[in-house]
Amino acid sequence: MCYVYPETQRFFKDAGALPAMPEVAQRLLATFQREDVSLAELTTLISRDGGLSARLLRLANSARYSPRERVLRLQDAAAMIGLGPLRGLALGASLANVFPHPMGFDRVRFWCQNLATAGLARWLAQQLGEDGDTAEIAGLMLRSGELLMLQAEPGLTALVEELAGVPDSVFEVERLNFGCTHAEVSAELAVRWRFPAEMVDALFTAADPLAAQPFSPMGGLLRCASLLADAGCDGLVPLEQLQLRQPQLVAQLGLDLAALAPSLPVWTTLTAAVGELLG
Repeated sequence: MCYVYPETQRFFKDAGALPAMPEVAQRLLATFQREDVSLAELTTLISRDGGLSARLLRLANSARYSPRERVLRLQDAAAMIGLGPLRGLALGASLANVFPHPMGFDRVRFWCQNLATAGLARWLAQQLGEDGDTAEIAGLMLRSGELLMLQAEPGLTALVEELAGVPDSVFEVERLNFGCTHAEVSAELAVRWRFPAEMVDALFTAADPLAAQPFSPMGGLLRCASLLADAGCDGLVPLEQLQLRQPQLVAQLGLDLAALAPSLPVWTTLTAAVGELLG
């Protein structure tokens, strides 16, 4: 799909302030266009960036994976993490230090939300027969637009955050104050970074999944993952909040929340690696 959304353009006026995607991240992203990518190839690619390799080794030794013995080699870390999650985590780790950190910005909370959204998006994609890798990367990118909005209009962005007091409400509050949402700004950034079309589509339609024509299951599950992540971050019961805030979307996706409850990923497990990701 091709989108023309003028309301997002003011966040891209200063081309010099636009973050550049690291070379390794570009190469990782390019592998999504191929079906023959191997774990060995990904490991070789990641090894070209010493800082990224160190972060992934710390991740493999973290509480998220709790290995019996300390993992010392990147190849062993990659084998432990697995092909799909490795690519997502490596891309996330590559991008974690790309964006500016404005004064007052809670970087740890932001990336906890990102990791939770990404993990929940992968989980929902698996339940719905959608591509988990695409969902996970779109989940990692979904909130990036918030940083560009904060950089361009810090006062209004802070007000929006204050007004958005319940899970998922930020989309409506942003629409009222900016004329667009962080999801649409993220989609514009993804276009400029040459993300695959299906990821751009997921990001854009996550802003208002029920209005998308045709309906995009990927955009819908991404919005649900964002809501679940917000609820977990606020200490609320995620699936209860999902049913309360987005009943029509739950029905449209055909989600049986009672049946899904036993397999819902734990928020603290999803976010346990944030220190290693940012280190």
